[in-house]
Amino acid sequence: MDKLKFSVAMSVYKNDNPEYVQTALDSIIKQTCVPDEIVLVADGPIPDALREVIEHTRKRFPQLRPLYQEKNAGLGEALRIAVENARYDYIARMDSDDISLPERFEKQIKCFREDPSLSIVGGMITEFVDTPDNITGRRLLPLTDAKIKKFMRSRCGVNHVTVIFKKSELLRVGNYQPFYHQEDYYLWARMIKGGCVFRNIPDVVVNVRAGRDQYARRGGIKYMKSQIKMFHFMYKEGVITLPRLLYNYAVRSAVQFLMPNVLRTWIYQHFLRKK
Repeated sequence: MDKLKFSVAMSVYKNDNPEYVQTALDSIIKQTCVPDEIVLVADGPIPDALREVIEHTRKRFPQLRPLYQEKNAGLGEALRIAVENARYDYIARMDSDDISLPERFEKQIKCFREDPSLSIVGGMITEFVDTPDNITGRRLLPLTDAKIKKFMRSRCGVNHVTVIFKKSELLRVGNYQPFYHQEDYYLWARMIKGGCVFRNIPDVVVNVRAGRDQYARRGGIKYMKSQIKMFHFMYKEGVITLPRLLYNYAVRSAVQFLMPNVLRTWIYQHFLRKK
């Protein structure tokens, strides 16, 4: 059987840690199922140390294609560029500071072989601080299309860093678009509206580097307004009902704006993550 060819879409920017980027790239090129290319968008000017990591890796893995951008435009725009420049219809997403487990791509590509109707396949993650063996939690999500879409009415039902999707399906619904801290959720909502088929595999496929203040960053009025705008879009497009919209407004206002950081962190760690 012919190999199902696929790309990896990744972005970096000036504040990324070169050591973490190297570790992320190494986890991609050492997969049991190696990608046919890595499209890496440098989102604006980057320091020499980061550029050296990219160019050093390209010597070891010529399928790495860096796209250096003159101006920083944000994650949504960087990923849009990566998707548009990918040569293959299957595209795996990867973050610049996380670690893909060695069999990640092999397991996900197998799903597409077994069910060509799938539009997107995600998986589970662990979150760690400092080193991968210091795991602070796991984000486990529904597996089937129907259950993922039901989950999506209130929370993001796909771990963004884990996904492989069909480029043709993304372009059909408008590709990535800028949306403050919601680029992925906004895309999934449009894919639901467009009739795309979702699946998550039960395996942990990515170790995610979690900053000690990551839950604190999910607060504030700007973050809350972005989420409210997101849910309003979902209501307008018929993805959620009016009661669900009002429920989401109430919950997000409490968690993202009214709740102190220490309490928000406790809720995420004890209710929204598994140990």
